[in-house]
Amino acid sequence: MSIAYSVYPDHQTASERVADLFTNVLSSGSPTVLGLATGSTPLQVYGELCRRHRNDGLSFSQASSFNLDEYLGLESGHPQSYRHFMREHLFDHVDIDLARTHLPDVHADDAQSASDEYERQLQQSGGVDLQLLGIGTNGHIGFNEPGTKKDSLTRVVDLAPSTIDSNQRFFESPDQVPRQAITMGIASIMRAKQIVLLATGQAKAAAVAGAIQGPISADNPASYLQSHPHVHFVLDESAASELKPGDD
Repeated sequence: MSIAYSVYPDHQTASERVADLFTNVLSSGSPTVLGLATGSTPLQVYGELCRRHRNDGLSFSQASSFNLDEYLGLESGHPQSYRHFMREHLFDHVDIDLARTHLPDVHADDAQSASDEYERQLQQSGGVDLQLLGIGTNGHIGFNEPGTKKDSLTRVVDLAPSTIDSNQRFFESPDQVPRQAITMGIASIMRAKQIVLLATGQAKAAAVAGAIQGPISADNPASYLQSHPHVHFVLDESAASELKPGDD
């Protein structure tokens, strides 16, 4: 079994197609639960959604959201926290109720209890209607690094060295890069009714090919998505460059 995918000329065009999926869900008129991701990959998606809110009246008033993950060890309000990221790039520019935006509580005294509470809130939400994912160069989704089990739930995780190295560009020095995070687990992600994974750039090509056309394996956590009934990868040409023809 493989994953359906679409290939677009560049990052911006691919991002617009992902924004179309969010627009369709948000325009239904019903309460909507969004699953959101951070990092450089979805920035143009959020920029396009903000533009549509500003120019076309796209409303988030019926939406709530759950983010995939959050760093442990950063001070509250740190500019590299994912809460700060979401406010800077989406929440502060649309009409979403901030009280209905959720990220793991990384400042609780007991991080695992906070993880369990986030999982409970996620399950009680009625289910994510549309989950946005990125993919790491090692195939991680959320912070589910290689070796993660398919039945994993929200929990504290140690970040892989490759992930820490990739994140160094966001911090002033390597010592500031967090080594742990709270992340939704694979099973948490797989409960979403619809999943879209956006991948761009040559650096993601091997992980994308393994996820779509390789065996389902803990070595590439994104490959678990092959068993989800409604998942679609949206790729630019570079991210799709290692896919074998005729398997879309």
